[in-house]
Amino acid sequence: MSSNASTLTELLIRERPALLRLVQRILGSDGSAEDVIQTVWFKARGVDSGLSIDNPRAYLYRLASNLATDHGRERTRRARLLAEQHLWGPDEALSAEEQAMAQDELQRVLAAAEHLPEPTRTIFRLNRLQGLTQAEIARRQGVSVTTVENHVRAALQRLAWARQGR
Repeated sequence: MSSNASTLTELLIRERPALLRLVQRILGSDGSAEDVIQTVWFKARGVDSGLSIDNPRAYLYRLASNLATDHGRERTRRARLLAEQHLWGPDEALSAEEQAMAQDELQRVLAAAEHLPEPTRTIFRLNRLQGLTQAEIARRQGVSVTTVENHVRAALQRLAWARQGR
């Protein structure tokens, strides 16, 4: 284990109660804070010794905060997907023909998404699948928010065309 990894692991053991409280504040009471802390531990153990960490405590808290935020976004995304699956009641079930048409439409959209040019595909994925804001994506990609908006708009347009069979 590298010196950074051992330093961060030792610090994690000492700071665990405070880190757990931080993660619980970010996530609320969904009970997954322990999972996030374990992920922090795995990430801390894998930190390369070539990386210079000036403030290991700040690094560890930032890591925990970022992982908790990512976990919360993923939880929200999954909840939205589950809610969408339950929008149709038994009276509104799709016929076999409608299901086949919907499946065909889905395949066209997925194929179009796979063929989006870079960086449009990456920006669209970060925004729509990972839930990052356009400002966060702009900072991460080193581009303007307007550029991100244009890529998202272009992706949505291409996917809409694919959905319509164009």
